[in-house]
Amino acid sequence: MFTSLCTKTRQRPSAFKWLVVTAACLALAGCVNPESDKHATPAPSTAAPEAVHAQATPTPSPSAAPASAVSEPQAWQSLFDGKTLAGWRETQFAGHGGAHVENGNLVVDAGGGLSGVNYTNTFPKINYEFVLEAKRVEGSDFFCGITFPVGDTFASFIVGGWGCCIVGVSSVNGEDASQNETSSTMAFEKGRWYRIRLRVMAAKIEAWIDDKQVVDLETTDKRISLRYGEIELSKPFGLATWVTTAAWRDIRLRQLEPKAGTVGK
Repeated sequence: MFTSLCTKTRQRPSAFKWLVVTAACLALAGCVNPESDKHATPAPSTAAPEAVHAQATPTPSPSAAPASAVSEPQAWQSLFDGKTLAGWRETQFAGHGGAHVENGNLVVDAGGGLSGVNYTNTFPKINYEFVLEAKRVEGSDFFCGITFPVGDTFASFIVGGWGCCIVGVSSVNGEDASQNETSSTMAFEKGRWYRIRLRVMAAKIEAWIDDKQVVDLETTDKRISLRYGEIELSKPFGLATWVTTAAWRDIRLRQLEPKAGTVGK
């Protein structure tokens, strides 16, 4: 679990809160393809990922997303060529799994804890939007942890953490994604692609999974930071998993400008 990232945390949730989160995760996990959990998924063949890709439901263009208080954005920039790891390198987490390109996808294998990649080129600090498609290939914890800059600090957007289903931003006022106001639960199917979009403005962080908005955080007067531990190695921008093999594709970025009179909102 992501809660094992460090031996010390600033705050520990009450026993009652953990019981509630655990119960929610178990309830959601029971709704997601229970038969698939009875048998280990075989190692993907060369053709299998292509089959999943071909059957995936087409997703709308990121440009169709609500513009909020953003003026005309710049064009989308691809961060992954689908052929090589150019622009990316394996993050040197202890016991990490390897990263490679397979059937046009950036695949990170499960390790003993965190595994992932860092983006090696320049990345904006504020007023930008990032999008990718992600799927959990093996494992049951988070299959997409996006560590990203928020001005002069950093945060992580966690998808499917804490054993299956927690979604949220770590950290807000010292509380991680399982504890703070961005925390929610969502069931995730193994082998299914999810479109994940993150928008970072001067006073707001927003995130969507497919067409559902899951984070709408006003950051004014809030302390945004990374959770203590190895996740620091993902700075300034990186993708990670926890004891889970994941595949990512269609990784893109565009810079945004706030509308006049609505700076960052």
